[in-house]
Amino acid sequence: MSKTGEFTNKVHGYLDLAKSDETPLSAKILLVSAVAYFLWPFDLIPDFIPIIGYLDDLIIVPFLIWLAFRQIEAERLRRVEEQRQRDTVGFKIPDHCQRD
Repeated sequence: MSKTGEFTNKVHGYLDLAKSDETPLSAKILLVSAVAYFLWPFDLIPDFIPIIGYLDDLIIVPFLIWLAFRQIEAERLRRVEEQRQRDTVGFKIPDHCQRD
């Protein structure tokens, strides 16, 4: 697969993740912001400035994606913990397994 195809797949993957019902709203906003900032023709630092012009793209976009994935992971862990607690409600440890 070409580099362009891989890039397109990643962008579509991020947008699909942003459309998911399981993704927290804050992560959706961050993912859409990252894709929009990358595709937007205007940057905080114009690209015609050597090196520094591309540096904002190389820092801001991955940082936004990293933040979004941290929030998604935190939400996933919260849901797993909730499910674990629901599954153990009413569970009684047998008397012979309890320590005195």
